[in-house]
Amino acid sequence: MKKITLLFCLVLLAACCKKSPKPPTAAQLVYPLKSSECTTGVDVSNTNTSEVEFKWNASSRTDLYELKITNLSTNLTQTLTTTQTTLKVVLQKGLAYSWFVTSKSSELSETAASDIWKFYNAGTETTYPPFSAEIIAPKSGQTVFKDLNNEIKLEWSAVDVDDDLAEYKVYFSSTTPPSVLIATNTPENTTTKVSVSANTVYYWKVLVKDAEGNTSDSGIYQFKVY
Repeated sequence: MKKITLLFCLVLLAACCKKSPKPPTAAQLVYPLKSSECTTGVDVSNTNTSEVEFKWNASSRTDLYELKITNLSTNLTQTLTTTQTTLKVVLQKGLAYSWFVTSKSSELSETAASDIWKFYNAGTETTYPPFSAEIIAPKSGQTVFKDLNNEIKLEWSAVDVDDDLAEYKVYFSSTTPPSVLIATNTPENTTTKVSVSANTVYYWKVLVKDAEGNTSDSGIYQFKVY
């Protein structure tokens, strides 16, 4: 009886000491480069498409990678899976895309997502519109506190393949779509303050313009003032 009890205790102890599996780590993106023009695509005969090879570094404790590529003109996303760290995908030329990789484990449902990168797939274009502005703060749907001056700071970032950003136009209002132009900023100035009232939902967007007159729209974001 003592031997059975001892054996049961040893089995129980081993089970308790077994380490829980850890989730995968996020992959590090390699190519196509962030905020770039991808010129290495292989032409697909008699089409306006090319085959682009996506690359990323291996992440720890990962059994499967999920690659998501979004056409920023149509907002259509394609999802592909692989056990490798490269994947060739046929894309339309001359358009902007965003992409990221999700690392998955066969032992856990928890996943890890990489950064999101944007690029243009090279075509016959000699100039490209700026990438749409990325909203930094407030995040869409966030509830924020106004400062002592009853103001909130809006913040964003933007990049352009041609490196010729000209200005930002910021639209803001308590109705959607935001209709009031509240600021026209230089490329170096990616913040602006706005007056707000408590218990109110506000909408805003940023229009990015380059030196050749090309524009891009961030889309509409909203936040509530506490």
